[in-house]
Amino acid sequence: MQIKLERIYTKPIDETGYRVLVDRLWPRGISKVNAKLAWWAKEIGPSTELRKWFGHDSEKFTEFAEKYRLELNQADFTTEFLEKIQTEVRTQDVIFLYGAKDETHNQAVILKQYVEAYLKK
Repeated sequence: MQIKLERIYTKPIDETGYRVLVDRLWPRGISKVNAKLAWWAKEIGPSTELRKWFGHDSEKFTEFAEKYRLELNQADFTTEFLEKIQTEVRTQDVIFLYGAKDETHNQAVILKQYVEAYLKK
């Protein structure tokens, strides 16, 4: 099984996987029923300060990625998150949902890499 990324505003590509919203803020205009989530892991999203600093500026992405990984390494919630994803990915695909318009410069991309590195250990 694998970890996939999907923008929450698009029609679900895979409704059978374990769908996890990895944004700290709930996406505007999306109802909780229509989101079809298994889990809203808001604590795994970047801190408010980091998110505001980044402001979806692709030129800041490399530095944002470093700072976000540092937050993940220091957060108490990260261990719980990693263990849950490890359990779920054994039996089904895990889909990280995010709201950002930029599909290559967002925290879900970084989080996917972070989790995949953990799973390879």
